[in-house]
Amino acid sequence: MPNRSSNAGHIPQRTCVVCRRKTDKKKLMKFVLLESEIVFDLNHDVEKRGYYVCDDNNCLQKLEKKVKKILRSRFDDGR
Repeated sequence: MPNRSSNAGHIPQRTCVVCRRKTDKKKLMKFVLLESEIVFDLNHDVEKRGYYVCDDNNCLQKLEKKVKKILRSRFDDGR
């Protein structure tokens, strides 16, 4: 009988910020926003708030618009 509290075999899921599809974390590209700049974290080792996007042309083309929206919400001063 397997140990139910074990994380063995668990595959982390993340959601693409553009198309909102959930998929395996390894299949998505992670990026972080550093000083209003997109930095792709290919090794998943940057310890900042990360966002994930599909490695798909449609999602990548729409990414700039989504990033602007994320930046607005992060740096909105309440006005």
